[in-house]
Amino acid sequence: MDRFRLRALATVLVLLPAAAAAREGPSRRPFTPALSCESVRLLVARAGAVTLSTSANAYERVLRSGGTCTGDTTAAPAFVPARDDPSCFAGYRCRQRNTDTSY
Repeated sequence: MDRFRLRALATVLVLLPAAAAAREGPSRRPFTPALSCESVRLLVARAGAVTLSTSANAYERVLRSGGTCTGDTTAAPAFVPARDDPSCFAGYRCRQRNTDTSY
């Protein structure tokens, strides 16, 4: 097999799990526990903003850049569960300002 075909096959094998996970569920949200952390990061980087399913009943909108939060919101790091990292840094989420609930 020549190098071009081998690279093409490797690319398909790497992207196939991400494509399959992106189609999971009726909502069509990427299911992060089925994806590698790198795949999650690539999805967010390519889309700019994406809603990710983090479990069967939970989802979160994640942004590539924290600078896109507007109004009364501020950027906070978004960590999601991934197949290879239970606390994968996926990007940023917008949250209300002045709602620090840590005591």
